Amino acid sequence: MARQSGEVIVDLRNISLRFGGVKALTDISFDVREHEIRSIIGPNGAGKSSMLNVINGVYHPQEGQIHFRGQLRRRMEPHHAAEQGIARTFQNIALFKGMTVLDNIMTGRALKMRCNFLQHAFYWGAAQREEAAHRLKVEEIIEFLEIQSIRKTPVGRLPYGLQKRVELARALAAEPHILLLDEPMAGMNVEEKQDMCRFILDVNDHYGTTIVLIEHDMGVVMDISDRVVVLDYGRKIGDGLPDEVKGNPEVIAAYLGAAH
Repeated sequence: MARQSGEVIVDLRNISLRFGGVKALTDISFDVREHEIRSIIGPNGAGKSSMLNVINGVYHPQEGQIHFRGQLRRRMEPHHAAEQGIARTFQNIALFKGMTVLDNIMTGRALKMRCNFLQHAFYWGAAQREEAAHRLKVEEIIEFLEIQSIRKTPVGRLPYGLQKRVELARALAAEPHILLLDEPMAGMNVEEKQDMCRFILDVNDHYGTTIVLIEHDMGVVMDISDRVVVLDYGRKIGDGLPDEVKGNPEVIAAYLGAAH
């Protein structure tokens, strides 16, 4: 690929995560480099979403270390991760269905707002100017993702593929350095997947956003990823360039359902 990856931005070392007696992740290490598209793949139940939840502070591993921009990251909550530039989309769409597309995307600007609740309640002076600036940024994202025609439509009325695009827009509104995408193409038809692939590549190229992606469509993964890490039953079984991973016998066995 033509994309140039930079320095390591997230370094996960020997991560283990348990829920009671259930091991979700066991001794997993890999890194994410600035400006790359880093995919995490594996069969259902492999621990992929758990790993994203570790990265953005939803889960706290019992063992291992997380280094963010070269610094050891102590226990971090999701709002701290957001403040440090980590945004997230989810397997199940988490939008406000009764609100318009524009208003949903505006919620992604919450961390960027400096005026207090009282100022916004009166909607005067600094609060008015601040909202105008945030709306301008949101309109740029709406144009970038080609959803101008639905900007005033309540999200609940939209087809699934467009709702996924709105969720991507809301994440981008936070201006993240790292974007975590949990199965952004799940449930989409071929045309919708092609559109989403294009937008993910455009986000990576235009904004320089580092992307960590969970996806089951192997064709998509191999086409857009710089590097791929493979999990199976909470363990890492492969890591490398797409072609290297595709030819890994252990990865092939996991996807073909070979006995463990």
